[in-house]
Amino acid sequence: MDYQTDDKLGTGQAAFSVETSSLSDQVATIRQALKTSPVRRQLLWVSIGIVGVIVATSIGQVLLNRWNQPFYDALARRDLPGFLHQLMVFAGIAGSLLVLNVGQTWLNQTIRLRLREALTLDLIDEWMRPARAFRLTHAGAIGVNPDQRMQQDAGHLSDLSTDLGVGLLQSFILLVSFIGVLWELSSGFVFHVGGHSLAIPGYMVWAAILYAGIASWLSWLVGRPLIRFNSDRYTREAELRSSVVRVNENVDAIALAHGEADARRQLELDLGTVLGAMRRIYSAQINLSWVTDAYGWITVVAPILVAAPVYFAGDISFGGLMMAVGAFNQVNSSLRWFINNIGAIADWRATLMRVADFRIALGETDILHAKESCIELGENANGTLTFDKLEVASPDGCTRLAETAVEIKAGERVMITGDPRAGKTLFFRAIAGLWPWGCGRIGMPAGETPFFVPRTPYFPLGMLRDVLNHAEGAKIDDAEISAVLGEVGLERLSSQLDRSARWEHELADDEQRLLAFARLALRKPKWVIIDEALDTFDGATLRRVLAMLQARLPDAAILNIGRGLHNIQFFPRALTIIKDSGGSALKPARLRAGAIEPPPVAAHRKK
Repeated sequence: MDYQTDDKLGTGQAAFSVETSSLSDQVATIRQALKTSPVRRQLLWVSIGIVGVIVATSIGQVLLNRWNQPFYDALARRDLPGFLHQLMVFAGIAGSLLVLNVGQTWLNQTIRLRLREALTLDLIDEWMRPARAFRLTHAGAIGVNPDQRMQQDAGHLSDLSTDLGVGLLQSFILLVSFIGVLWELSSGFVFHVGGHSLAIPGYMVWAAILYAGIASWLSWLVGRPLIRFNSDRYTREAELRSSVVRVNENVDAIALAHGEADARRQLELDLGTVLGAMRRIYSAQINLSWVTDAYGWITVVAPILVAAPVYFAGDISFGGLMMAVGAFNQVNSSLRWFINNIGAIADWRATLMRVADFRIALGETDILHAKESCIELGENANGTLTFDKLEVASPDGCTRLAETAVEIKAGERVMITGDPRAGKTLFFRAIAGLWPWGCGRIGMPAGETPFFVPRTPYFPLGMLRDVLNHAEGAKIDDAEISAVLGEVGLERLSSQLDRSARWEHELADDEQRLLAFARLALRKPKWVIIDEALDTFDGATLRRVLAMLQARLPDAAILNIGRGLHNIQFFPRALTIIKDSGGSALKPARLRAGAIEPPPVAAHRKK
């Protein structure tokens, strides 16, 4: 796997391109996901149930095949009582098979449901582990549109795996059940050629295997490109959906800039790539149809043609012929499972590749970030925050403080500034543990969990009261919530505490940041680290927010990473971030199959 790095706007974007894993790795990954799933027991019992139903169905199919001979012999003899008796036998067998078929359908749907639940829960759990989702967004193509891989691809993989797995099992059991029947029926086949008699043991079995083998080989040759075409189509579909969502989320800006034409061109371009991918799939499917459909039509007469020489020689009755034809069709149907499902198999391989590679990439982000060439994160027993020789690596150099050793005590107010491309957000992410590359040490105050305020706040879906309350803390009184909202200028929201909404859409950008500071004040942390969230406020709003923080968090240590010294009285101490092109540089990381090489941090500073 090749991973390449890219830095954008000083934020330290690391990009990785991932080579496709092997089929064995993909299957092992999915097996591990199912092994640790909370629904694995239910999935196991349902799977055992469907095996039992398929075995019972196969027994019924064998009985139905044996029914052919007495039924057709009764017809040939014009034996009405025998004919009516065989109809009663057929009703019993068919009724039992009907019940089994309905039961199999129910079990099939249950397996789909449980498998979908297991795969999706596993992917969500892996994705939502601390900092993984963030790291994956900087992982290149594998991190694009994770929603499709967890929702659409996981669901599609569950459906295909269930249908193909049940179909393969059913075909195998039917093959085992009928190959003996067909072999026994073939034992009496004798060919008379030029006055000589020739008996071929299991003649119809070998004929069925040869017939299905040739068709399977041709189908694989023609249908193999569908794996690549389906994978490409899913990627293009994800890009189109992403473009539509992006346009929908920015309709205001597009309308104001009269950018509809540009947006339409981009959507049309993405749609064109989807349609191109679909055309390649349809072309391959048409080519495949020539093989599968021709095979299907030939199968109508193939078993009769195979057995006809023996029948016309008078060695079997008409009923025996029909019984042999039925057994041949069952064996041939089992052997042609691959032919009938070559398109679905190609689709399954493409979907498995997307889901398994996504899960593998999630795990490998942790392996990559856990190597030695990372910033050391520790705790300080004296309750201070320290930066010791800290260098945050990026492709164009490193981001560091002008001072090599910095200690910030509890209750201090510190302003950290730097040039626009110095990497302030990268520095913020390093403190939060999201960006681990570099060298030096960050010492956090022992026993304290800092509250981080990013430039763009996040609000979960739900009622406003739940957004402001801490999920694991004591519930805050409504009166206090209203008081804090009033202090930041959001009084109008006090009457909407019980309303559920997508607040990032309901509020303007500055209002979202004000709501984030209100949440900060209500949670009363002892350490606060802010990333440029104060920079967009005008003078009056900024003074209001700082006054609220002074009143609500008088003893909290607050570090504000921003563009300038907004308020010297509130932030009496100042530090400077600089970009050092001669410091620790982040080189491209390289991950290979079976081994992972971390992104080495190379020290280039001259001594």
